[in-house]
Amino acid sequence: MKHLDLSEANLLEPRLLRLFDALFTTGSVTKAAEKLGQSQPTISIWLARLRKELDDPLFIRSAEGMLPTPRAEALIGTARQALEMLRRLAELRSEFDPATAKRRFVICMTDASHITLLPAILAYVRRAAPGIRIEAAQIGGDTPRMLQSGEADLALGYISDLDAGHFQQALFPQDWVCLANAGHARIRDRITAKDFRREAHVLIRSGTGHQLLADALKEQQIVLDVALELPGFLGLPAIVGTTDLIATLPRHIGETLAHYYGLRVLDCPLAIAGFTVKQYWHARFHHDPASQWLRGVCGELFQQQEVRGLHRSGRTKKRRPRDFPS
Repeated sequence: MKHLDLSEANLLEPRLLRLFDALFTTGSVTKAAEKLGQSQPTISIWLARLRKELDDPLFIRSAEGMLPTPRAEALIGTARQALEMLRRLAELRSEFDPATAKRRFVICMTDASHITLLPAILAYVRRAAPGIRIEAAQIGGDTPRMLQSGEADLALGYISDLDAGHFQQALFPQDWVCLANAGHARIRDRITAKDFRREAHVLIRSGTGHQLLADALKEQQIVLDVALELPGFLGLPAIVGTTDLIATLPRHIGETLAHYYGLRVLDCPLAIAGFTVKQYWHARFHHDPASQWLRGVCGELFQQQEVRGLHRSGRTKKRRPRDFPS
């Protein structure tokens, strides 16, 4: 008898192992086909491949049905063990219990999200998953790579261009508002386009908002009287609250700052492209239970009905600010 050299043999496909087991159990090609949900011609093709791979007839036709050869009888135990291991592998799934988990999540976000989103996330996590640590990282050009490598688990904000292999889920839309001192001498319940051009401004030179605002000003040929530029939102409430400067920023951060610092929120008279805040993650971690839990938390906290939807990013051309996937 020729012995199979396992070092040179091709690995058997799982379907051939299932056929081996079905034929050994039923002793019938017809019954094996029914058990596997295949046609008899397909079973015959598979059996021919199985015989070739194992270099043995394996089953011989007789009046009593398909009788196993001695080699088939010697291999059936190993084949069934292999099938059982494959079943266990298919069923194997790492579980994530937030109540007992000890791990760190890295979330890329803007500094505005430190004010608008992070407190709600942290409050939820502290209640539901006290062993979880959150680390906030800056969202930027390196974010897609960080998501792919696993250095970051999630990104919250607006990323205009994503490589293939990333998922995104819309959370809520953003338009624009102006913030003013509640006691502003010239601005009361509304700010007109004329007011907007006349007043001095404080600009934030970071985040999605900066570029969209700059594009709108350029397109409409408006030159602002800029008295102050800031790298982030940290000092903005104190500046607006103690001067007559106007700040133009996305609604969520604007309303949040106004609520905590007693500032006046006004509809922006300048036409500026809106955008949708989304959460982003890489396809490598799409089925990871821990990642799914974190995305579920953010969806539960922030997703609004009008923007619900999940879609996978492809490599696309750069979109104009108003062109967002649904």
